[in-house]
Amino acid sequence: MTTLSPENSLSARQSASFILVKRKPSIDKTEWDSFFDENGHLAKSRDFICVNILERGLHTLVRTEAWKFLTGYYSWQSSQDERLTVDSKRRKNYEALCQMYEKIQPLLENLHQNFIETRNTITHDIQKLYDKDPLGNVLIDKKRLEKVLLLSYVCNTQAEYQQGFHEMVMLFQLLVECDHETFWLFQFFLQKMEHSCVINIGVGKNLDTLNNLITFLDPVFAEHLKGKGAGAVQSLFPWFCLCFQRAFKSFDDVWRLWEVLLTGKPCRNFQVLVAYSLLQMVRDQVLQESMSGDDILLACNKLIDLDADELISAACVVYAELIQKDVPRPLKDFFL
Repeated sequence: MTTLSPENSLSARQSASFILVKRKPSIDKTEWDSFFDENGHLAKSRDFICVNILERGLHTLVRTEAWKFLTGYYSWQSSQDERLTVDSKRRKNYEALCQMYEKIQPLLENLHQNFIETRNTITHDIQKLYDKDPLGNVLIDKKRLEKVLLLSYVCNTQAEYQQGFHEMVMLFQLLVECDHETFWLFQFFLQKMEHSCVINIGVGKNLDTLNNLITFLDPVFAEHLKGKGAGAVQSLFPWFCLCFQRAFKSFDDVWRLWEVLLTGKPCRNFQVLVAYSLLQMVRDQVLQESMSGDDILLACNKLIDLDADELISAACVVYAELIQKDVPRPLKDFFL
């Protein structure tokens, strides 16, 4: 057993402290622009910016540019001119990939049954998307969305298409203007988040760690989940596959959580603490009603229309609690 350092304890208290007071205003365009010098280099450190994003969030007008730094689309050390060059290269590379796809599409259709099946799945998933706002205005272009998803599937050998990706890419299309931005931001997002949301890479590890975390922090709940509630935690994989997006009341809430996950603050693999916090919302009901695994899953699926700031705050409190304890090595290595 190991105790986390005083420095990390201080960081945890700072990360959790914003639940005790009203959150400061989000980083707006004026403040964001002040982070750069005359050549467009960031004058503030990456750590400073990430901590502020955790504690305050990003205004809609700066989210697109900030996300390009958070995902790795832009280098944190880049100048304005360098970023213009990067945008141009990414556009050209995307166009080249589109041309390549058009050339090999007949070959894929004739030789790879998996391609046809996946393309049909993507088409079916996209058609199910509700693409209008409450006023009836069309939000997304489904044809463009399908193109980005197919290209992503063909080009990405590790993170194969999984149901839910269509909802994730939709949020990127809403965030940016151009298809090459949608495509590359999604690719970089997957690279950053693959150990959280990609089934064949990291989701299983997240679920196992969630089980271990419950056992460590809440033995009573853990005992129920191992007995009558067996199988419930392993059935929560959609939380990770979709990065929790179905739990929130608005797209802004989804983006708010995702940008926190991209910062790596207050710790690595923060998504597991988010999942733990969600489970704590149904804990008392589960124990009082002695729920079975299926009933627990049903209660968890009813966690919708949540506020992202409240959930982030709750997860930060869990981190602050965790950091004060003698943490087993596997958990310490996972979060720090």
